[in-house]
Amino acid sequence: MRDFAEIMVGRRGHKVQEWIARARRDGAPALRSFAAGLLRDLDAVTAGLTMAYSSGPVEGHVNRIKMLKRQMYGRANFDLLRKRVVHYV
Repeated sequence: MRDFAEIMVGRRGHKVQEWIARARRDGAPALRSFAAGLLRDLDAVTAGLTMAYSSGPVEGHVNRIKMLKRQMYGRANFDLLRKRVVHYV
């Protein structure tokens, strides 16, 4: 697992296939299952560990807006929700 953590922290997506092969060959059953899941979507995993682009900031805004919607459910109309969302942006 430490090797995989180093791949993630160092953003070394090109080494993921080597790690998957090693995990499937030598790893515990849970690790082999995890490696098989990575292999199913290898292109996305490699891109996520290689490219500098991230959807993290967008996901943060979506999460915040959903939280505001939950807080205001049944309490107010759309105009107030819009004011709260725009206030934080």
